[in-house]
Formats: sequence, structure tokens, C-alpha cells
Amino acid sequence: MTLTTTPVVYDPYAYEIHEDPYPTYARMRSEAPVYRNDERNFWALSRYDDVMAGFRDSERFSNAHGVSIDPAASGPNAHRTMSFLAMDPPEHGRMRGLVSRGFTPRRVAAMEDDIRALTVSHLDACLQSGSFDFVGDLAAKVPMDVISQMLGVPQADRERLRRASDLLVHREEGVTDVPKAGVEAAIELAVYYSEMIADRRINPGDDLVSALCEVETDGDRLTDDEITSFLFLMVVAGNETTTKLLAHAWYWAWANPDERAKVFADPARIPDWVEETLRYDTSSQMLARVTTTDVTLHGTTIPAGDRVLLLAGSANRDPRQFPDPDRFDLDRDTTGIASFGVGRHFCMGASLARLETRVVLEELTKRIGSYEIDAEDAKRVHSVNVRGFATLPTTFEVR
Repeated sequence: MTLTTTPVVYDPYAYEIHEDPYPTYARMRSEAPVYRNDERNFWALSRYDDVMAGFRDSERFSNAHGVSIDPAASGPNAHRTMSFLAMDPPEHGRMRGLVSRGFTPRRVAAMEDDIRALTVSHLDACLQSGSFDFVGDLAAKVPMDVISQMLGVPQADRERLRRASDLLVHREEGVTDVPKAGVEAAIELAVYYSEMIADRRINPGDDLVSALCEVETDGDRLTDDEITSFLFLMVVAGNETTTKLLAHAWYWAWANPDERAKVFADPARIPDWVEETLRYDTSSQMLARVTTTDVTLHGTTIPAGDRVLLLAGSANRDPRQFPDPDRFDLDRDTTGIASFGVGRHFCMGASLARLETRVVLEELTKRIGSYEIDAEDAKRVHSVNVRGFATLPTTFEVR
């Protein structure tokens, strides 16, 4: 008798992939390392070496059409909302160089006290009862407040901007492009940012938007449109991904009590908690590229001009790089994780995301002795690029 298996199917819009992509990734690495989806018209690379090589090779794997496959968010105009994530050299180097002054190691390190104060203020409210939604009440608020403080967004406007950023990434089942609500949210953000930029050009302050208005290199300055595109990137990449990282850390520690015991007994292990979460269940699961020439891998040729997805989430579970990859293990070597990319497009906010996550987890473990998650009522977001929880009901006991 001949046994047959169904071909592997990977669709980043499918809800079952949002719930758990990792079995599909394992099959792709084994059976289809150069995967083709004819319906969605993309290729996907799933093995660690191929994904990391794709990140490094910006000449053959171009960013010019952005990192998403949503038709409305990709193509030659993707830079309008993705800034330098949708640029190749020399435009990429110019734009990144001008905005990177807000993310120097010294500037990020100096934010720790403010991040801790914001965390404590939100955590105090959470601890007034015996339960809270880890995402809505804490994990979504701290990153948005951090970004808002950097940009100079007033407290009264922050919830509005967070809702808009959520709408930009959310996808209802069967929707394969930016939905109407997402388009409306993008317009709302664009208007808000344009008004903010106009104000800062007249009334500069001690915030990142003012700095972006004033930054100059050899007479080169940022236009209003360029600043707006960077602010779009900040509110999505700087808010959504860190929110998801925090909730994943909280969830997977709960699901692995032996590992949780390590960090609750020794706060010095919290950086290990952060890094293993980044590896085990990273927020940014995939980033799209477009080939500039024919690329042949594993005997298959990807034609020039085709879209290719670099599956960072799969690369982090590749047993060729990380032994026993489906085990959440704070003692493993996480060197070389794919979560923030590599090369010229390495995530500029990586150090800030790590700092925010570490600080929030430190404050949680100081105040909470044990906790439970209602996994039945936990809900995941539905997004093409970003994986994470929308709600994570938590009950706890204080120390």
C-alpha cells in the first residue's frame, strides 16, 4: 500500500496559521524549503540559513516594495507608510542615517527610568484587583506610552493612536488586503502626524518629532512626507511588536512552569527570558522582499521580480540552528536569532524593545508571586506579518 501525504500549504492570511504556524513551518523546512503559493503569488524561504542569507543579500532581495504582501501596503509606494523599511541603497542609507539619531545606545539607555515609571503606573492599576487583561491593561499601554513620550504625543491622544495602529494590522478572516477600517485609520494617523509636524516646525520642543524636523546632514533635511512615513513605522513597529513580545513572554513562561520558576527565583535571568521568547515565538513572523534577478536555491529558481517571504518565525525554530527548537528553554544559546533581521535592515528599535520588555518583566516579577492565564478566553490577533495576543486574561497572587 502506498501512503500519500497532502502537499504542504502555507497561507499567511489563514487563521489557523495565526493560531499556530509552527507545524506548517516544520513541513516547509523539510518538504518545500523554497515554497511556492500560486494563489497568493509569492515564494517563501523557511530554513535558517536561507532566511538569514536573504536578510543580508539586499542586492538580490530588494526592500523597494515593502515588507508586507497586502496589495495596498506593497509596491513602489510602500515607503509612504514603511519609511526606510521599503527602501534600498542609497535612499535607505540616507533616510536611516537621518532618523537614527533618536535611537543611539546612549539615548535608549537614558529612557530606562521613564519606562520603569510608566510600567509601575499601569501595573499599580492592574494590581488593584485579582485579575487583569495582560494585553489591554499593560502590554499594549507601556510601548505606546514610550513611543508617545518620544514623539511628544499628549496623554489624551495615546489611546486613539493605539486603536488606529491596531486597525492597521488587523485582518478579518478571508480579507487579503488592508480593510476599509485600516485605510481610515491610516488617513487618521496621516492627518494627525501632519498637524504635529506643522506645529513642531513652528514650536519645537524636546521630542523626537522636533529633532526630526531639525536634523540636517550636509544640508540634507527630512521632508514632511518623510517624517510622516517614519512616524507610521514607529507607531506600528515600535508599538505592536513590543506589545506582542511582552504577551508572548508572559504566556510561554506560564505554559512552561519549570522555566518560569527560573526567572521568578532569579531576576538576573530575565534577559534570557526575553531572548528565548524572541526566538520561540517572535512578533514579526515574516518580512517580504522582491527579487531583482533570478535566484536559485535547492534546485528551484525564483524568477526576477517575484515576491519572497523570509520566514523569521520558522528560522528561529530550525533544528539545524537551534537544537530541540520546539522546547521553550531559558538555558539555550539564542545567539543569531532571526527576530530582528540582520544586515543593513537590522531592526533599529531592537535595543528599545529589549529594554522595554526587560523592565516590564522585572516589575511584574517584583510584585507578582504566581499567576494563571485563562487560555480558553485568550485571543490572538489576526495579521499577515505580526503574531501575538489580542487579549490574555490573567489572575495572580501578589508577593
